[in-house]
Amino acid sequence: MKYIIEHMEAGFTEWVILEYFTIINEVGPENLMLTSLPATMTENDIPKKLLDAGLQWTTKDVSEITGDTPKTKVCLLDPAAKEDLAVTDANNFEYFVFGGILGDHPPRDRTGELRRYGFIGKRLGSLQMTTDTAVRTTQLIIKDQKDFENIKFIDYPEIRFSEHEATEMPFRYVLDENNQPILPKGMLELIKKDSEQTLDDLI
Repeated sequence: MKYIIEHMEAGFTEWVILEYFTIINEVGPENLMLTSLPATMTENDIPKKLLDAGLQWTTKDVSEITGDTPKTKVCLLDPAAKEDLAVTDANNFEYFVFGGILGDHPPRDRTGELRRYGFIGKRLGSLQMTTDTAVRTTQLIIKDQKDFENIKFIDYPEIRFSEHEATEMPFRYVLDENNQPILPKGMLELIKKDSEQTLDDLI
């Protein structure tokens, strides 16, 4: 199965880099394509961490990448869709498309920009996920054939750094075998840095 992330950022934030790097490692660089990067972007503009991981990218949009593939074979993971993605969809689709970043809070319905292509929309539950969580959940359903209701999630987890430092993440995450939310490596440190920066801005 092939995953496409329609990149909707001007560049690459630290948060985005960590998420994309995690996705590449989980699905394999040959199965992920980042589309719709700015027309002026060159390889020199792509973070080295992602290039070294084998990131495939293009300035073309998703419709150009799916090409002659029937639209009925392309699944748009859309929070506004009426039906949830199911294990039976493994035989229905060749591409799974994500509007990045899915984890905007509050939601800005950026995925709505992709509906104009006429792809089949499927939902991953009712709560917002980060992009890596959305891809991970899709993998669990499509590749591992795990029903959505059997996936262990945690909603809006509190990330605690110390007795006096904590922050709530406004997203849904998949839980690991230790019942901990799965976050990209380095994300905890980034969240802590961002929270400290926010506090400094308020003072």
